[in-house]
Amino acid sequence: MDKATRTKNFIVEKTAKLFNVQGYAGTSISDITSATGLTKGSVYGNFTNKEEVALAAFDYNVNRVFQGLRKTQLADNSALENLTALFNFHVDHWGDIALNGGCPLLNAAVEADDNLPFLRGVVQHSFILWANRIAFIIEDGVKKGEFQESINSQHYAYTFIMLIQGGVLLNKITNDPQHIAKAVERIQQIIKEELAV
Repeated sequence: MDKATRTKNFIVEKTAKLFNVQGYAGTSISDITSATGLTKGSVYGNFTNKEEVALAAFDYNVNRVFQGLRKTQLADNSALENLTALFNFHVDHWGDIALNGGCPLLNAAVEADDNLPFLRGVVQHSFILWANRIAFIIEDGVKKGEFQESINSQHYAYTFIMLIQGGVLLNKITNDPQHIAKAVERIQQIIKEELAV
């Protein structure tokens, strides 16, 4: 890895939590230089502008969560086990997620919705990737005979994301981890009553 790549990675790693906690609009170039110990010129020598740093930080934050989600998936597990593990991740790792400012997808989605058009598309893409992963597991369960045929996997994927993100939002604002647990309980009930054979 060359020096320029190492410096870019350093900037992203040092500012990722900052962006997630303070917001993308609320993080200034001064905040970035303070977090990294680098000069403004050094930051702009590696990134065109603050938006480019923000996008890289968002990717870093989301990839950390997605890597955790991927680790829950085992090839020899049933689709039901993989789907359950995917949602239990949020209950099991809520403390780590909260320490880093909460869910980066939710934080960026709220901020980018009306104010940050440069971020909106990448946030939307991340939600699509997440929904597609959930839908893939559901479709795998249909193929294996674990889930009912003729179910709309995308519908359920987005329903589950809405429940998880609602639980995450309430957890964060009330500082009560029961909300995410209740959301996962509801998802498990839907899987049992509407998906499972």
